[in-house]
Amino acid sequence: MTAPDSTPRFGPGDAALAELRTVYRNDLYAGKVALVSGAGSGIGKAIAFLLARLGATLVVCGRKRDALEDCAEKLRALSGREVMVHAMTIRDPGQVEGLLDAAWERFGGIDVLVNNAGGQFAAHAMDFTDKGWNAVIDTNLNGTWYMMQGTAKRWVAQGKRDGSIVTITAAVDRGLPGMAHTAASRAGVIALSKTLAVEWAEHGIRVNCIGAGAIESNGFNNYKDENVPGLFRTNPMHRAGDVQDVAECVVYLTAPSGKYITGETINLDGGMVLWGDFWPAGMPDYFKPPTPAST
Repeated sequence: MTAPDSTPRFGPGDAALAELRTVYRNDLYAGKVALVSGAGSGIGKAIAFLLARLGATLVVCGRKRDALEDCAEKLRALSGREVMVHAMTIRDPGQVEGLLDAAWERFGGIDVLVNNAGGQFAAHAMDFTDKGWNAVIDTNLNGTWYMMQGTAKRWVAQGKRDGSIVTITAAVDRGLPGMAHTAASRAGVIALSKTLAVEWAEHGIRVNCIGAGAIESNGFNNYKDENVPGLFRTNPMHRAGDVQDVAECVVYLTAPSGKYITGETINLDGGMVLWGDFWPAGMPDYFKPPTPAST
């Protein structure tokens, strides 16, 4: 029995996720199987909820089994369809293989792979430890690669011609001061996706990315309270995006609407790559406007 849904500090609760307005019809993914990593909370949960509402059968994975089971229970109640739960870490290629083997055994394969799982923390680059740097690179870049290659190999082996991969990255065009490890790993995934879009085109596999800006979700809880207000002023729209923005962008890219799109990154950032200050670890004094001299 799950606990009653409560209103989170940031982003919508589960009850709201089940009813958020969408522009898509409710049978868009009928007969399709989608795998969403990092689906136990935040953006990943929102993606899973929307795909379930649109008819998909879900495979959800992540590190925290309790969160995944709670999500799956609500997805089953929402859709009436089977939901497969697999607790694992994408940083371990053996665990990735185990996840994919289980999904293929249970459903005969998947149609859509959404790489949402990742890790990051706000810190200035001088303060990174080797362990912290490697953890982010290993999760965001290597883990994403393991998921992509393992899935693509299985699609090719079974002769599937319409597989779609979408990875949630970050809007890194101007760098990400205060998250250099994230900028490096996410930029690597974007370049990797462009390369794979060409290499795997002969197999009918499309590979795209979403470059997320400041998206209001439970992830905002990871930042110091004094830095949170700045997350709502990172772009010319002077607001944060919401998790449904990301979920609907995933649908656009993986549904028939995106059938002629591959190797692209949609920056879902309110224009942050054009204008705005993003300082998740706090703005250094060097960049703060000078205090007017007293007269």
